[in-house]
Formats: sequence, C-alpha cells, structure tokens
Amino acid sequence: MLNNLPGPIGVFDSGYGGLTVLKEITRQMPQYDYIYLGDNARAPYGSRSYFVVYQYTLQAVNWLFSQGCHLVILACNTSSAKALRTIQQNNLPKIDPDRRVLGVIRPSAEAVGNLTKSREVGILGTPGTILSDSYRIEIKKLFPDIKTFQQACPLWVPLVENEEYNNCGADYFIEKDIRSLLSKSKNIDTIILGCTHYPLIADSIRKFVPSNIQLISQDTIIAESLADYLNRHPEMERKCTKSGSIKFLTTDIADVFSSRGEIFYGEKIKSEQITL
Repeated sequence: MLNNLPGPIGVFDSGYGGLTVLKEITRQMPQYDYIYLGDNARAPYGSRSYFVVYQYTLQAVNWLFSQGCHLVILACNTSSAKALRTIQQNNLPKIDPDRRVLGVIRPSAEAVGNLTKSREVGILGTPGTILSDSYRIEIKKLFPDIKTFQQACPLWVPLVENEEYNNCGADYFIEKDIRSLLSKSKNIDTIILGCTHYPLIADSIRKFVPSNIQLISQDTIIAESLADYLNRHPEMERKCTKSGSIKFLTTDIADVFSSRGEIFYGEKIKSEQITL
C-alpha cells in the first residue's frame, strides 16, 4: 500500500543527462523536495528494446512512488519514447490513478508550435530517440502542418560523458551532424535538442547553427512545463513537500555517480546507491 502523505518530486533518467533538467527545475522551483534516480547500472537505454526499457522504467517509477513521490518526471528521452505512454495508460490506473508520470517529449513538441514561423523543424537526438520517431509523431499530432527533419548524433553523448566535448575533435562531429540536418531543408528555423545531455554542448552547437535558427533546450522547456503543470493542478502541487531538499540516488557506484554527475549538475553532489 502506497503512502498518501505529501512527498518529494521524483526525477528519473537512465544515467546522468537528467541532471541538466533537475538543475534547471531546482533553479526555477527551489522550494520543493526532489529525489533524482539514475539507473546507471543498466544504462544506456537507447539500444534496448521497447519492452526492456518499459520494464526498467516501470521499476524505477514504482520505486520512486514507494519513496513518497506522487509526481515523477521521466527526464530521459528513451524512457519517454518507449515507456511513458504504456505506464500512463496501463499501469497508473492500477497502481494509483491519482499519481502522475510526465515525460520530456511532449513539452518539447508543444514548444515548437509557438516558435517556428517556417513550419519546418529539425530534431537532433540519439540514434534510439530518432529511430523511435517519437518527436515526429508527437509534433504531427499537435501541429499537422509542421514538417520535421531528424538527425541522429551517435557520438555526442559519449563525448559529453567522457568530458571530451570542449575541443576541436568534438566540434568536428557536432558540425558534421548539424550540417547533415540542415542539408535536409533550407527552411528549418527551429531545432529541438532532443537529448538531456545536449545542454552541456549548447554553446558548441550554437557555433554551427545559423543565428536565425532557434534552439529548443530541454532543461529550460521541462522546468517551465513542470511549473505550469503544478500551477494548473493545485491538487498535485499540494502533494509535493517543500523544504528545498535534493536526494541523489544511483543504481551503480555512488562515488562514481557523484564525481561524474557534477559535470551535468554544475556543482558538487553526494549520492547514494540503491537497488531496484
């Protein structure tokens, strides 16, 4: 039986990237309590099947629910693409119909409609996210008149996680993938950075994107979307405790997570290891 007392907001990712989202969320809404969970022991999720990603994500969501979270953010594009809808439709009604799980793809897609003038949008993401076609599908549902052009960037996440993103070698691959995307249409005026790792290389990306093209970064979009959600759903907002605490958890080695997580969060963190 789940505890119905107010609790923290849960933020989940397969690894480190969701820390960029958490950083912006806590900057905008420092008053709430948060639990961040990274499933580093089983990362990356991108190459795994829909069913495996669904199983892993559901385990994490259930664990966060058991810790008192009424609201969980999947700060992971792969989980949002491969697991969110099934969890929302099939699992939440049985677990607790009053709890909520939100993802990162829909808020990013929603932001596009107000920004693009040419109605042609580019999407940069990991191979798994691009292969899932989730952004194209979501944008088409919301804005049938918008054309989407996608580009997989297989080396960007490894460059970030190995701290090799601030050099000319990284710039070569960043420029190469951006050129490939822009070659698909001359009318692209908005690009979604469809991975939570990409805020760390936003400056490098900006160097190779014409100034007239807008970049949508998920950390800002998700934080703004969450603030709007809590404002529109006071019944959920009342279930979120407010003492300004943040707990960092990982399924792998805590010291390693704490050290590498600082790259993404921008300041020192102390994490604990848990088992799902």
